[in-house]
Amino acid sequence: MGAITRKQLAECLMIKIAKSEIEFAAIRASGPGGQNVNKVSTAVQLRFDVRRSSLDQRIKDRVLAYADSRINGEGCVVIKAQRFRSQEKNKQDAVQRLEELVAAATHVNKRRIATRPGRAAKEKRIKQKKKTGDKKLGRTTVRSYEE
Repeated sequence: MGAITRKQLAECLMIKIAKSEIEFAAIRASGPGGQNVNKVSTAVQLRFDVRRSSLDQRIKDRVLAYADSRINGEGCVVIKAQRFRSQEKNKQDAVQRLEELVAAATHVNKRRIATRPGRAAKEKRIKQKKKTGDKKLGRTTVRSYEE
């Protein structure tokens, strides 16, 4: 897997996931909902096969390597959406969560530049250590030398 630059990543993220590559299945929602929950399949299960998708190969590699329980061993992303009472809203929610997952998987952290503490920071740390040491020294028992 080659290194991906921020510019390349920005170009790749402009490409939306094709709706034709997403499979939806209507399932019954769990939890409270009265009589309606037993009659109507409002929950949605989204399946997206990463390996067969039209995404850029670098993005596919990053998504497949991303540690998330919603990505199974076959390279499919499975998302269950049941937050809303309507099937259409749950579909929109599932697609949004898929896009967020892909964005999180392709996010590249900025490289950290190693720095060293300045003189004032060192002096402040030493001063605080001395103050803490003096505080602890005051907790010891007082001994008399008149024995």
